[in-house]
Amino acid sequence: MSIKTAERAELREYLATAKAIAWDTCHKIYVLMDDEQVALMREYGYGDENDPDSLITSAQMTPKQMSATITKWFDSACLLRFISAVRTNPSDPNEGFTSIIPQNF
Repeated sequence: MSIKTAERAELREYLATAKAIAWDTCHKIYVLMDDEQVALMREYGYGDENDPDSLITSAQMTPKQMSATITKWFDSACLLRFISAVRTNPSDPNEGFTSIIPQNF
């Protein structure tokens, strides 16, 4: 399954203001919407010396390049793949997730 046109349009809307993108090299793909989320993903090990390409910032790529990278990740991901936009919500961290492409069981 490839990214559908409507999903791609929504993804591009988020990428226009995203701070970074990240993936776990298996199925979790994130569009990080603020600096706090970028820092948190770095704490989790995304973008570290073992896998520097698993976190890419908006300083490294344009939104169009990030879209192409996410497409590549999505096409390489396992069947549990999903794409979520994530922004910091101090009162309830779970409320910070917005599904762009949900997991397809």
